[in-house]
Order: sequence, then C-alpha cells, then structure tokens
Amino acid sequence: MPAFRWEAVDARGAVRHGLLEADTPRAARDQLRAGGLTPTAVQDAPVRGEPLARARLPAPAVSLFTRQLATLTAAGMPLDQALAALVEQADDARVAAITAALRSHLAAGEPLPVALARFPRTFSPLYRGLVSAGAETGRLADVLARLADYLEARAALRQKFVVAMIYPVLVTVIALGVIAVLLTYVVPQVVSVYQQSRQTLPFLTQALIATSGFFRATGWLWLLGIAAAIAGFALANRREAFRARWHESLLRAPGIGRLLQSLDSARFASTLAILVASGAPLLRALDAAAEVIRMRPLAAAARTAGTLVRQGVSLGRALREQKVFPAVLVHLVVNGEQSGALAPMLERAAAELEREAERRLTFVAALIQPALIVAMGAIVLVLVLAVMLPIVTMNQLIR
Repeated sequence: MPAFRWEAVDARGAVRHGLLEADTPRAARDQLRAGGLTPTAVQDAPVRGEPLARARLPAPAVSLFTRQLATLTAAGMPLDQALAALVEQADDARVAAITAALRSHLAAGEPLPVALARFPRTFSPLYRGLVSAGAETGRLADVLARLADYLEARAALRQKFVVAMIYPVLVTVIALGVIAVLLTYVVPQVVSVYQQSRQTLPFLTQALIATSGFFRATGWLWLLGIAAAIAGFALANRREAFRARWHESLLRAPGIGRLLQSLDSARFASTLAILVASGAPLLRALDAAAEVIRMRPLAAAARTAGTLVRQGVSLGRALREQKVFPAVLVHLVVNGEQSGALAPMLERAAAELEREAERRLTFVAALIQPALIVAMGAIVLVLVLAVMLPIVTMNQLIR
C-alpha cells in the first residue's frame, strides 16, 4: 500500500504532520478527516528500493513522454501497450529504462500514480496528483494531454526567462571581471609610475590606489565571505519561517514582485483548470493547486481560500478575501462560477496571467540592461579619470 506524507490542522488550529498508508490521496484525506483533522497537503512519500529512484529526466524529456503517452492512450491503446511502444521509441536510455520500469510495476498490479511515485525526482507531486485524478475519473488521456500542454507552456516560459536574463548576466559577469583585473593588476602597474615622480596625486587617484590595495590585500577574504553568505542563505532558506519572510520581501519588491505574483497565479490557475476539467472535486483540486505555488505567502493564501471553500464560501469570494491574487484571476473565477464554466475561465485566466508575466519579464529585462550599462560605464569612467588626472596635472606643471 502506498504511503503519503500529510499536513493537517486540528480543532485547535495547530498544524500537524505525519505519514500514513492509504490506497489513494483521497483515501488518505478521508482518514485524516475521520480523525478530526483538516488536511492541507497530502503528498506521495517516495518508495524506497527502486534502483532508478534517484534518476532525474530533463523537463523536455518528461514533456515529450507525457505528450506521447497522451496520444497513445487517447487512440484507445491500453496503458501497458502504450508504455511498451514508448520504450521502443525512446532515444534516451534513461527514458527507456524508467518507462520499462513503469511498465513492470503496472504489470505487478500497481496503479500508475503509485508507479510514478517510485521516481520522485522525475515526476513531481503535481504530476502524480494530476495522473491520479485522471485515473480516478476515467479521463486519463484527457488529463495527460492537458498536462503535456501545461509542461510545454512552463518550458516555453522558462526559456523566455532564461533568454531575457542571458544578456544582463553576461554583462555583469564580464564587467565585474574586467573591473577586478583593472583594480588588482593594471591600475597598480600604471599608478606606480606616478608614485615614482613624488608629485602630489589628485584625490581621485589616491582613492583608487587605496581601493586597489584594499582589494588586493583582502581579495581572498571577499571570496570567502561571498561563499559563506551563499552557504548561510542556503541553510537558512531550508527553514520555513525564513523562506516565508524572504518570499514576502520578494513579492514586495518593485517590478520583480508583480512578476513573481503573475507567474505563481498562472501556475495555480492552470493547475486548477486541469483538475476541474478532468472532473476532480473542487476541494481536492484546490489542495493540489496550492502545492504548485512557490511563493510561500501565495501558497498560504491558497490554502486559506481552500479552507473557506470547505466552509461553504464561493471560490471567487475566498480568493478575493486573500487580497494577494491578481484581480483578473478573481474576476474570471467569479464569472466562471456564475456561468457554470469554471474550467474555461481558469484556463483563460492562466493564459492572461502568462501574457502579463511575459510583458513584465520583458520590461524588467529592458530596464536592467541599460541600468547595467550605465553603472558599468560610470565605474570605467571613474577608473579612467583616476589614471588620466595625474597626466593632466603633470602637463600643467611642465607648462
């Protein structure tokens, strides 16, 4: 029997955690409710003993696997034959090995979500939750097709983000490298000529000499400090309280905050649309959709909205009361509930939020690039002036 890690709230409002065994995530939630708990998160616990459990397929390979499996199952091919066909078609040995392992576990009588849970680094809890919902409702092919669309859209958006940030990152790295070489090697060689003349150097040149000497003497300390800061941040980020405060500060940051809000809201809306369209109960869909949100304040707001929906509040009102979700999502959810077309409205909201995220990403990248150029140009200007001012001063003395 598969195991599930759970998080729930008891009658006193205290958060509790644990591990239990159940046939499905829904059965696990039923067990928790029967014990007087309100589940907020139920995730598959990794199954140990699988040789390929630590294998991790790249996102494009998972997306292609999902699209092919959706196409074959939609054509009426049994799941076992579909996986066998994918094993034969796989170009990547890792994909073929994991697909063959999935087929063997299915042949042993395991449900597909349980077999997927044996590879937690390849198939995320969201992936397994959506497949589980599709299997329970008898709409696995439809859910797999929607899941493939979701993965492809996420990959396209991630690629746009990477492309938009390549230029600023390269400019920053190259400029910092050039400045470091100038301060630690070039400037001392040039300025030593001025020092031998025993002339009073301009203040800017003296400041540059002092700065260069400081960085040359403490360069290893700076590198050690940066490494310690990165390690300290990584360790602190494992604590839920620190991560929540860090995410809250990111959401309040101008420009980047609205971008992160749009990305998470689009992820939440698209996941909810897939589950609702596949026939999953709204409460279960809310639980699964809240798990895909990365920003902790938004995830907490989504769980609170799910609690309000359990109490009889409409989804649109529950989202509006959180005051953290974009207005377009709230309005379209309200319209979807009133018209009985919640899933299409959620898909429309997700598409609109993704377009908004792309616009904000383009704006942020367009703002960063000239700012970096101006900043680096100013630093180079100061370095050039510090080197050239003594020459100008000497020429004036000669005249």
